[in-house]
Amino acid sequence: MKEVSGKARGGVARMEGTTAKERRALATKAAAARWGNDIKSVAHGDDDHPLRIGEIEIPCYVLDDETRVLSQRGVVVGGLGIQYGGGSVRDGADRLTSFLQGKILSPFVSNELLALVQNPIKFRSPGGLAHGYPATILADICDVVLNARSAGKLQAQQMHIAERCEILVRGFARVGIIALVDEATGFQYARTRNSLARILEAFVTKELQPWVKTFPDEFYAQLFRLRGLKYDSDSVKRPQYFGTLTNDIVWKRIAPGVLTELKRVIPKDASGRRKATLAQALTRNIGYPKLREHLGATVAYMTVSPDYPTFIKTLDAHRPRFHDQLELPFEYKPDEDDGKGL
Repeated sequence: MKEVSGKARGGVARMEGTTAKERRALATKAAAARWGNDIKSVAHGDDDHPLRIGEIEIPCYVLDDETRVLSQRGVVVGGLGIQYGGGSVRDGADRLTSFLQGKILSPFVSNELLALVQNPIKFRSPGGLAHGYPATILADICDVVLNARSAGKLQAQQMHIAERCEILVRGFARVGIIALVDEATGFQYARTRNSLARILEAFVTKELQPWVKTFPDEFYAQLFRLRGLKYDSDSVKRPQYFGTLTNDIVWKRIAPGVLTELKRVIPKDASGRRKATLAQALTRNIGYPKLREHLGATVAYMTVSPDYPTFIKTLDAHRPRFHDQLELPFEYKPDEDDGKGL
C-alpha cells in the first residue's frame, strides 16, 4: 500500500488508537456534519419489519416529520422486480427513470411522477444515509405499467413487472398505503395526538356561516335516478333515508372525523332537527371548498353510473371513506332494492 503522508498520517494514527465503538461514533458524527440539518431521521420502522403484500417485501419507514417513505431499492427491486447494477443511489434513480422514460411507458408518465423518481428522499436510518420515495409513488408507478399493458404496449420481457404491479394494486389502494405503512412500522400507535384535532380545526369553524345553497340540484336528480325514484325538480321533499346516504356519500369521505365533529357542533334539538345545515359549520378556506370539490366529483361518478351499486363501487375506489375497512364482495339483488329504504 502507498504510504500516507502529511495530515493523513495523523488520521491513521488516531484511528489506530481508538476502539471499534469509538470509530463508529466518530463516523456517525462525521456523517451528521456531512449531511447537514435538512435530512430527516427515521422515527419508526426498521429493515426487520417491511411492508408485505403477498410475497413482496419493501422496507418502509416513517420519518420524524411524519413522512411515510419506501426504500428506493425496495421499490425498484423488491416491488417492481427491476434489477440494477452496483446498488448506488444513482443506479436506482437512473434505472427507474430510464424505465419510465422509455418510449413504451413515457406516454403514461406525468411530469410530477418523473420528478419524484429523479429526486429520491434522503434520510438517516440506523444503517446510515438512505434514500427512498413517498409511499404513494408505488401506486402511481403501478398505474403507469398497468395502463400501458391495457393499451397493449408492454413488451414480453416487461410482463412480469405488470404481474407484480397487479399484485400490488390488489394489496393496497392509494389511500390505504399510508395505513399499511403505519401498521408495518408501528406508527399507528404513536401518531401525533393532535393530528386529528388539526384536521378538524382546519375543516370545522367555531361560528356558523350564513346559509348558501351547496348541494347542486343535479346531486339529488342523480341520486333519485340511481335509487329508482321519480325526481320532482319543483319539490324539496326527499326520502328520509337520503340523509343516511348523504352521510355515506359525502360527509364520511371529505376528511377523517369531520362528520362526527359537525354533528357535535350542530346538535339536534328536541324535535330531532338541527338548527343549521352541516355545511354551515365548514371553514370557508378549507372545509367548504373541499366539500364543493367532492360534490363535483361525486356528481360526475353518479352521471356515468347505470345503477346505485356501480356508483358506490366507483366512489369506494376513488374516494373511499376515511378510516373505513374494505368490504367483502356481496351478491347484490336489484330486484330486492325498491329504492324506498336501505
